[in-house]
Amino acid sequence: MTRSGQANGRGRARSGPRGRRAQAHALEEVEALLAGRERSREWLIEHLHALQDHHGHLSLAHLRALAAWMRLPMAEVYETASFYAHFDLVREDETPPPAVTIRVCDALPCRLAGAQALQEALASQLDPQRVRIVRAPCMGRCDAAPVAEVGRRHLGPATTEAVQATLDCGDLQPEPVDWLRLTGYREQGGHALLDALRAGTVTLANLLATLQQAGLRGLGGAGFPAARKWQAVRAEPAPRYVVVNADEGEPGTFKDRTLLEHSPHQVLEGALVAACAVEASAIYLYLRDEYPGAHAVLRAAIAELEAEGVVAPGFIVLRRGAGAYVCGEESALIESLEGKPGKPRHRPPYVAQQGLFGRPTLVHNVETLAWITPIHARGAAWFAGHGRHGRSGLRHFSVSGRVRRPGVHLAPAGITCRELIDEYCGGMAEGHELLGYLPGGASGGILPAALADLPLDFDTLQPHGRFIGSAAIIVLSDHDDLREVAVNLLAFFADESCGQCTPCRVGTEKMRALLTRDTWDGDALERLARLMQDASICGLGQAAPNPVLGLLADFREVLARQGVTVRGADAS
Repeated sequence: MTRSGQANGRGRARSGPRGRRAQAHALEEVEALLAGRERSREWLIEHLHALQDHHGHLSLAHLRALAAWMRLPMAEVYETASFYAHFDLVREDETPPPAVTIRVCDALPCRLAGAQALQEALASQLDPQRVRIVRAPCMGRCDAAPVAEVGRRHLGPATTEAVQATLDCGDLQPEPVDWLRLTGYREQGGHALLDALRAGTVTLANLLATLQQAGLRGLGGAGFPAARKWQAVRAEPAPRYVVVNADEGEPGTFKDRTLLEHSPHQVLEGALVAACAVEASAIYLYLRDEYPGAHAVLRAAIAELEAEGVVAPGFIVLRRGAGAYVCGEESALIESLEGKPGKPRHRPPYVAQQGLFGRPTLVHNVETLAWITPIHARGAAWFAGHGRHGRSGLRHFSVSGRVRRPGVHLAPAGITCRELIDEYCGGMAEGHELLGYLPGGASGGILPAALADLPLDFDTLQPHGRFIGSAAIIVLSDHDDLREVAVNLLAFFADESCGQCTPCRVGTEKMRALLTRDTWDGDALERLARLMQDASICGLGQAAPNPVLGLLADFREVLARQGVTVRGADAS
């Protein structure tokens, strides 16, 4: 017997690493499919997408072959593939899924619009041998609820008839969208700032001063001043990177999709200006997998920039997410870009210091980048001059739920929910009265109709225990069951928890279970909420209790009328 690790239990020397070896035919298929592509770890998720797109699922044989081809441990490949919801892993003893998957969105706006009934009707009418029907989290089309994705084609408002017609015609590719091409963008004054910054006719100092005077902040939820972020990253040693966070997965949020699908060059110019400002080596654009239409638009827009010589080939790297809400958190997103499960990092260090590939990284939301060129063109005073109720600036509000005209509405910062509904959304839906609203999607909490005159902006809702986040306004009415609303939101957080920390992993499931009861133990819910807020690693677990705390504080009488008794934790 040779030394430990050099022989197996029967005395034969091991000729390779532990575990099953890749099958020859599977390795040949992987090599043929990925010929000419990079083999470094950062490309793992893209290669998994390629395999799934080609075969319709991920077999263990192909995962072993991919691990061998990339020279990675099988355990790391499997861990990453199993982390993301959009990868369909099939073991040797399992039957691959049908050729077509229908995903029915179960996020709150779609749930209010009848998504559960739609899913049940589809399950009863369609052949399970032909199609698979699954519940899915928010698809970023809340203004067209309920939404179903048939193959890669989105339908909304979806009906069983529309789904059947799509299956019959066989067109399951993303629906085409109209977008402003590079020529048209330049005709409207596009690239003036980028050209001036590169030529030196606009200095970085002047641009930073303009952004500071305008008060531009991060519009993905955190609200950190954009100019200060640039300065912090620029102060760190090179090489540096810019990351565009296009992974909006907050239920009720769809503004970034609208900007990317129709004005991609405005967003890309903002990213290129930011890259100039911090002297970045590359831009990585991380787009959620639920946006195949935006993916096609961005591929074409980046190709235009490369063909025109605006950027060198490969300077802007477009990556697909794979179905994980937690990757909207910047450090989890960076982990995903590196080909790993999207689990948030402990901080410090912050990503401005050690981000992508361990280098200083500037992470920006799509809407933040889209505002850079208009602010420069029209001036800081123009942007700051908008606003209501003592606030300043403009915001894209994603409005869904019980209103006549849901959609993305550009409105002054500080507008109230009541003003937004009346002036931009055509009022409440027919036969509905305002009961409450979520000012910042699932994580922003719930406010009652009595507080619908609060200014919607950063720092205005915190005194009430809520926040605006990504400005996803979900409007509730007197027709809505608040317990169902709460259970839906907590089920979302429980599904999307990365599982890394116990307060979030266990806390979301426990809170969801407590909410299903007819009697709520307010003291237990509040203790659990404080634990999750204090001890969770990232914003997912910290924000998950917010809707429940809002209901405990302001909706006890409504809950009682709807059959839920709340005991303890007197909010008065």
